[in-house]
Amino acid sequence: METPTRVIRNAARSEAARERVLQSALRAIAANGFRGSSLAAIAAEAGLTTAGLLHHFPSKDHLLVAVLAERDRLDGARFQLAGFRGLAVLDRLVELVQHNTMVPGLVQAYTVLMGESVGEDHPARDWFRDRYPRRRANIAAALSAGIESGEIRPDVDCDALAAEIIAMMDGLQVQWVLNPDQVDMAAVFADYIAGVRRAVRVDPDGKAGPGRLRPPRR
Repeated sequence: METPTRVIRNAARSEAARERVLQSALRAIAANGFRGSSLAAIAAEAGLTTAGLLHHFPSKDHLLVAVLAERDRLDGARFQLAGFRGLAVLDRLVELVQHNTMVPGLVQAYTVLMGESVGEDHPARDWFRDRYPRRRANIAAALSAGIESGEIRPDVDCDALAAEIIAMMDGLQVQWVLNPDQVDMAAVFADYIAGVRRAVRVDPDGKAGPGRLRPPRR
């Protein structure tokens, strides 16, 4: 029978090994893409056998879901998305898209997995299904805080605008992955956000653009 100390020690070793695999996979996929990253190479860099890796992640798809979740966590910390409100969150999103151009492998992996996740039994289905409402809610909350502070017009539909922003981000990613020489993802998104800012902000003189208004109530 294992002692409590040994159980704790084994659990700590297991968690450390899982974290090594996750970070190794994050680096490999960022550099080589999903298809160009083998489980054997990821396991070897993490100091494990392929069987050891599969103990923590049952398949390559399960590993990729964990990698994308870790990417979200790191991006949230790097760009402090949760700590910004109002128009400032739009600037952070521009910085995030610019950063994504430097990790094409992760963007490609995200795009591939997003398409595959529509299958009922795909391991990424729940992650993507839960991620979109969370992203919409986070951006909408930041925009709503801008209304409360007086920098964003009170007639802006924050929920609809959040969905539009996410659609622009993900749609541009698909086009950029397919034709990176033809689509300047960072520049197009920055121009789009500049237009959003002009449309929704409250100007010092009280004037504003046409905006993205709430639909009339029936």
